[in-house]
Amino acid sequence: METNNLEGINTLRYSDIFLAMYFNDGMSCLHRNHSHVLVYMYSGELEINERETVTRLHKGDCAFIRKDFGVQLTKRAYKGEQFKAIFLMFTTRFLREFYGRLDKNQLPEEVRRSKVSLRKLPSNRPDIVSLFESMTPYFDSGIQPTEELLNLKMAEGVYVLLHTDKSLYASFFDFADPWKIDILEFLEKNYMNDLSLEEIANYTGRSLATFKRDFKKVSELSPQKWIIRRRLEAAHALIRSGVRNVTDICFEVGFKNLSHFSKIYKEKYGSSPANSISY
Repeated sequence: METNNLEGINTLRYSDIFLAMYFNDGMSCLHRNHSHVLVYMYSGELEINERETVTRLHKGDCAFIRKDFGVQLTKRAYKGEQFKAIFLMFTTRFLREFYGRLDKNQLPEEVRRSKVSLRKLPSNRPDIVSLFESMTPYFDSGIQPTEELLNLKMAEGVYVLLHTDKSLYASFFDFADPWKIDILEFLEKNYMNDLSLEEIANYTGRSLATFKRDFKKVSELSPQKWIIRRRLEAAHALIRSGVRNVTDICFEVGFKNLSHFSKIYKEKYGSSPANSISY
């Protein structure tokens, strides 16, 4: 178990299960979604920004959020109540092990991965309420659940989703070939590096044609546009922090031309890099 208490934020993390509590009414926290997530809201508000489409979850709401680096999550208090939620975060490792135990003859055929990154589940389904209410005691007791119990809860969460929509089989188990490296995980670690598409395809265990086909399954952008967008996001965060100058940031995140960087930065954020610096 990992416990943090910083500036009014208290978080508990058990293995792949992340329990978060925010006590400061004026506080919010933003992050990106690096794993498939099933979230259940006890109180507060979770704002989900999915390519300019905003969805807000409140008490009793439950949703599946697909692994997607384009989705932003903002947590905050709501109507005087602290943010309090449980996140089941399904790592690739866990899902590979789970998939290995499934009867492949029972898998649905011809299912396609949905392009929607957010799926809100019915609020009063008994299996959902049972799953998350049974985890409530771990918020305040300080008792650490066993690894066996955690794995059972994770598996229960997967079944909740698979029983919701068969298309989620394609979202969860999108590693059809075990030698293939997860594309988005690789790009998230390497988007600043100067790699050609051929090199990226090779590093992820694919031919160029297969890489392009697989990439379409996980993003509506082309690989080049995804990388540019991710570099701009990284540059924007660094510029807003004010810790380094624009020129250094430009080259650090992977751009090679300062004037080109300034142009596309202004197109995306509405002001030049220099005018975006926070002091």
